[in-house]
Amino acid sequence: MRRGLQRVLLLAAILVVAATSISCSEIEQALREIKAPEGRDARVSPGAAGKSLKKLEVSPPGSMSGYDREDFPHWSDAQENGWRVSDSTCDVRDAALIRDGEDVVVGEGCDVESGRWLDPYTTQTYTDPLDIDIDHLVPLANAYRSGASEWDEAERERYANDPEVVLSVEDNANQEKGDKGPEAWKPSNRAIWCSYAKRWISVKSSYDLTINPQEKAALKQLLSTCKTK
Repeated sequence: MRRGLQRVLLLAAILVVAATSISCSEIEQALREIKAPEGRDARVSPGAAGKSLKKLEVSPPGSMSGYDREDFPHWSDAQENGWRVSDSTCDVRDAALIRDGEDVVVGEGCDVESGRWLDPYTTQTYTDPLDIDIDHLVPLANAYRSGASEWDEAERERYANDPEVVLSVEDNANQEKGDKGPEAWKPSNRAIWCSYAKRWISVKSSYDLTINPQEKAALKQLLSTCKTK
């Protein structure tokens, strides 16, 4: 009787461990890379990212004089800004929610009604699209003081709606981040520090934006967390 009970308990323990392993594996897979944007290679090696980082111009942050978020037209027509959506009524916010979510239900007029969104910054999952903000990975204000102050409206609109630049995250996490660079704010989820740095560097490289000395040091720190293969 006692031996039989021990076997039952052992089997139960094995099943719990197996279930936990599957769950952890799924989470790790989901968080391995920040959601890959369409048409871009988000899986650049840490070494290549480090080389790109060295090529970025290092300069003190520029002035915020004259900055207005509305000077960066955002949530424009998705199809016109390179998003792969079948509905021509989708704006960029809609498209980002569809790309970054699972089991997304879309109603008339590309109205995103429900789905599941795994916030890469906090690892929490949300089902209400109203809980989700669309984050500009390199914030608009950060881009402005890094060189975007010289752009015309068309270039600012392209940036504000670029699939590589935006990411669906929980609204409180997005507000906490604000316009901070990695020297002042890092995701609480350390598992994505590597991919966060690689994508930050990619955005700054693609748009020829500068970085400040503290920002460069922080990006090096984040890249040091990348696992070598």
